[in-house]
Amino acid sequence: MRIVVTGGCGFIGSSFVNLINKVPNTEIVVIDKLTYAANPFLIPKDIPLIKKDICDITLDDIGYADYIVNFAAESHVDKSIHNGLPFVKSNVEGTFNMIEIAKQIPNLKKFVQISTDEVYGDMESRKMMEADEHTSLKPSSYYSATKAAGDHLVEAAGRTYGLPYLITRTCNNYGAHQNDEKFLPTIARSIKEDKPIPLYGDGKQMREWIWVEDNAQIIYDLMISQNGIWNIGSGDNWTNRSIVQQIGVILNKKVNLEHVEDRLGHDRRYSIDFSKLQYLKKDYNITTKTLEKFLTETFG
Repeated sequence: MRIVVTGGCGFIGSSFVNLINKVPNTEIVVIDKLTYAANPFLIPKDIPLIKKDICDITLDDIGYADYIVNFAAESHVDKSIHNGLPFVKSNVEGTFNMIEIAKQIPNLKKFVQISTDEVYGDMESRKMMEADEHTSLKPSSYYSATKAAGDHLVEAAGRTYGLPYLITRTCNNYGAHQNDEKFLPTIARSIKEDKPIPLYGDGKQMREWIWVEDNAQIIYDLMISQNGIWNIGSGDNWTNRSIVQQIGVILNKKVNLEHVEDRLGHDRRYSIDFSKLQYLKKDYNITTKTLEKFLTETFG
């Protein structure tokens, strides 16, 4: 089994690569342009690494593949608000290029698009409790809009060209080796250094969290068994404010909250219905490591 993984040196991609590296008779090729968010030392040295932008990848670079798993993406929402062009390039043009390559690979078993629950938009403004796989997409940021566009391109290729595909839409991930710019590492670092914690608005934005290794395992299980669109959730929901307070308690440090003007277009609440996944996996364990347990192990 030959698996091509784009963005395989990133936080979630590297977790997936390390997981499938344990699967017998599996050949892995990683594609990553090694931006600030990537770390080649997160994957085994003997795995071939193509240092290239997915917009520039050709069929000659890849050759034969059983699966193409597309983790490569620009993903920082604040950065997308300030400059959306890199997001259009990677998340739309890059995905399109990988689809075009996938169409040329004989007997490709599946194109796997790694997406996000953010494509469904804000549940509060939509007056919805949660989004299932049939819910229309209503993204709020250039990040989520470009991810939604990538999803639609994959679906269109499936409909028009018969490309076998899987799209996974996952909630927020946490785990070791997450980039320092992300929410959890930033909060912990600021509290340790007695710096004020900037909190958008009232800090009551609700997010769902999943351990990155759980997500990687589910993606692999779906890759080898299912097609179509699948929500991956945990039911482990936290407000941003409660996470900050919890880290402060664990570190036994006073938290100095600094309320700042809310992010433009900031979604209040994400919530996905992952009952389809629970029905498939009757023994589905919501998560093997809760966010509270992870925070305690990491910062305690």
